[in-house]
Amino acid sequence: MKHKNRFLIFSLSLLTTWACAQKADKGDGWKNLFNGKDLSGWKAVAGTATFEVVDGEIIGTAVAGSPNTFLITEETYGDFILELELKVEHVSSNSGIMARGQFDPAAREGKGLVFGYQIEADPSERAWSAGIYDEARRGWLYPVDLNPEAKPLFKLGEYNHYRIEAIGDEIKTWLNGQEVAYVVDDMDKTGFIGLQVHSISKPEFAGNKTYFRNVKIQTENLQPKPFNKDLPVVNNRLNELTEYEKANGWKLLFNGENSEGWVGAYKDAFPTGGWSIQNGILTIAKTDGSESRNAGDIVTTEQFSAFDLAFDFKLTEGANSGVKYFVTLSEGNKGSAIGLEYQILDDQRHPDAKMGRDGNRTLSSLYDLITSSKQPRFVRPIGEWNKGRVVVYPDNRVEHYINGVKVVEYVRGSQEFKDLVAISKYKIWENFGEAPQGHILLQDHGDEVSFKNIKIKTLK
Repeated sequence: MKHKNRFLIFSLSLLTTWACAQKADKGDGWKNLFNGKDLSGWKAVAGTATFEVVDGEIIGTAVAGSPNTFLITEETYGDFILELELKVEHVSSNSGIMARGQFDPAAREGKGLVFGYQIEADPSERAWSAGIYDEARRGWLYPVDLNPEAKPLFKLGEYNHYRIEAIGDEIKTWLNGQEVAYVVDDMDKTGFIGLQVHSISKPEFAGNKTYFRNVKIQTENLQPKPFNKDLPVVNNRLNELTEYEKANGWKLLFNGENSEGWVGAYKDAFPTGGWSIQNGILTIAKTDGSESRNAGDIVTTEQFSAFDLAFDFKLTEGANSGVKYFVTLSEGNKGSAIGLEYQILDDQRHPDAKMGRDGNRTLSSLYDLITSSKQPRFVRPIGEWNKGRVVVYPDNRVEHYINGVKVVEYVRGSQEFKDLVAISKYKIWENFGEAPQGHILLQDHGDEVSFKNIKIKTLK
């Protein structure tokens, strides 16, 4: 009798799981991508990790010697809202969800390659879950350094609820009900949904499992869910803000059409030569590599105190430039105007990278003061666009980012800051870097460097 009761309870449990799996198909616009019984409508590609269905769950198992493996939908999708639950049982089991994913079956000598937008599942100490990664292509688009409050949201060994909206050129993510990432990008307009079992770094990690369930999608009558938090947007439109950014106080410093809002440093007008604006790009022409001796630096007409500044920049080979802040134009010095500087440099080819102390003149460093802690894999090659960001908080904390990764932090006016100034080239200027407000400056260092998407938000 006990055995019959156990069988009855088990049968009712399976029936409940099946009923829940079908619920999303009834009248609310949601469609199940996983039927709870088998992998109909899915196929595994690009690796040899295994996928199976057990008790209404998709279970992916890592194997040694395999690249990233993906279980992908046979159908492709354009605009959609996707929800699912994902569980990782071991800290080594990085995973992710492909949104508008792409597959090249001929790549890697016929083994195939998955690439495109991936929403991360990251159980490691880095904790970038629900950040947005461009798999096998551009790398990180939205590291969760941009939204540090979201880092504790992912729970190892538990099911985590993901919501992904891909509508037009906007991709937004939620993790366990909280907003995480917001990217505006139009590289892929359609593609498959994919579930990842990541490659493993050590043979002993073979056999670790990743679980997926309740995978459902909406493709019609989509109602975007608003972000209630004020988060940075990685916006790849050309010199155009989203309505969300405008509502949260962002404004363009460069309109993409003319020099409005900018003048030459120590001048009353924009330089007549050297700086050009074409196709929405602001470029300083190459001359002789000297500092601010030709067209000269340009500065904003407006001054700022606490702010969030974002900008895209593109270097040519061997080039040097910089974005300066708290520029007062009061020092009367020759050459470039004085200010705190986010260094822009070809670290491999420009000699300035080997000067200063311990690399404190390299790309994204606080020039001549603090070395950027960047990793090369987060920097895009010369000739491609990189994203810079400088945040100055009202309490004088300052952060530098490159491509969304925080690489410098310090406090203006702190004793540590003063000690660094005292052993730098800036020691001859009293209270260097401590002005209550100043201009933003783009530097002419005699090399060709381009800028776009320059935007700022005042912080209070």
